[in-house]
Amino acid sequence: MKIEKTEITPQTGNHVSVIKREESFFQSPFHFHPELELVYVKESFGKRIVGNNVENFEAGDLVFLGSNVPHVWLNDEIYYTEIATLKATSIVAYFNKDIFGPLFYKLEQTSSISDLFQRAKRGMRITGETNKIIIQKLEELLKKTGFEIIVGLFEILNIIANSNDITLINADVYQLCDDNVHNNRLNAVFKYIQDNYNEDISLASISTIANLTPPSFCRLFKSKTKKHFIEYLNEVRVSNACKSLLESDKSISEIAYNCGYKTIANFNKIFKKITGLTPKEYKHKAAV
Repeated sequence: MKIEKTEITPQTGNHVSVIKREESFFQSPFHFHPELELVYVKESFGKRIVGNNVENFEAGDLVFLGSNVPHVWLNDEIYYTEIATLKATSIVAYFNKDIFGPLFYKLEQTSSISDLFQRAKRGMRITGETNKIIIQKLEELLKKTGFEIIVGLFEILNIIANSNDITLINADVYQLCDDNVHNNRLNAVFKYIQDNYNEDISLASISTIANLTPPSFCRLFKSKTKKHFIEYLNEVRVSNACKSLLESDKSISEIAYNCGYKTIANFNKIFKKITGLTPKEYKHKAAV
């Protein structure tokens, strides 16, 4: 599976954007971007994938996503038929946390916002009374211009940060890479893994790609990505496996092999550790 990297700011021309979308069906691919994203589904239903999690969604669904969280909204099959008259309508707010500047996050008064952005890296489902309040404010935000949009966004973030109507979507942070990594050695490593995740990638071979000894490579990789190399490799492999389970009729053993696992037992163990489900359970849940 190819998880596409995008950037919203260059597309919209704004560092903060509030957009109402009206489509025949949600058309964005499985992707991630540096901007944080608040998504309200006003009209539509289907399945939502955030990180490793698959859930049904319907009108009223409200989700807040942190930076670089892979996600996609997939409509039910009826949306893609020629006779379909259904619509996929949503209100989406995008912004990059860097617009506030580093000093902003050091203030005592903004500690709850800093914590919110960290939690959002796992994806956040917003329900209950907070869901109703935020939906109303998003509708109002569409009518605002200029600095009023910033003020409205701050108000929304503050409400979410202090709400108890929040459920974390993923058990752990799920990010394919650290966008702040500018080291050419690691860029080559990321590209190699994306292109060859289905092959046998040893620590010795990947260290050679980075032109480092294995110990030096491990230290560099951990310092830049905050995770071990094998963790990252498994995340890429399982992410591709998730896509195959959703979109193909291949057997679980075939998918395991195609994603670089030599034994089905090891694949099942790692898949459940990352997603919380066995491959069979994941496929069944997605089909419900």
